Amino acid sequence: METVPEGITQAFQGQKMAIGGRGPGLPDIVKMLQNITSSLRTFICVDALDECAPTHRVKLLNSLQQILQTSPHTRIFLIGRPHVRAEVEKRLTGRVISVPVGPNKDDIIEYLRLRLGEDETPGAIDESLEEDILREIPERVSEMYVGNGIRSPAAHSSLTYVHLGFYWSP
Repeated sequence: METVPEGITQAFQGQKMAIGGRGPGLPDIVKMLQNITSSLRTFICVDALDECAPTHRVKLLNSLQQILQTSPHTRIFLIGRPHVRAEVEKRLTGRVISVPVGPNKDDIIEYLRLRLGEDETPGAIDESLEEDILREIPERVSEMYVGNGIRSPAAHSSLTYVHLGFYWSP
């Protein structure tokens, strides 16, 4: 897409005239995204879904559901901790694949050693504490989920798989 579609430009210009110069509301944004995504292959990425307030998360997921209904070429990648998976599956019924993954313990230990080696206060962490850190933290890293899905060309419905995942980032 080389230019912003005229409908989107008009919506934002129209809202400039509103009291307080607010942007378009959620229904207008959903319509804009439906218009854009209905004819173009589109990827929508949402990170930290679990950090979204539950009320806003419901609105977001319902809006994504509306977009998917009119946009067969749209793919969505959601990242969130495991506790939001059930809600995503409920709101985007039949459109979700999630696959549990876990961090590589050796990578976590390597990262911890690197960070401990950068400690600006030499001697603050004795050998015993370092051993505890290298043993305990990798064991306590929470379970993670990442989805992996592909639209089936044989499916004539608007089946779109949504990726749900959480990436551990120290």
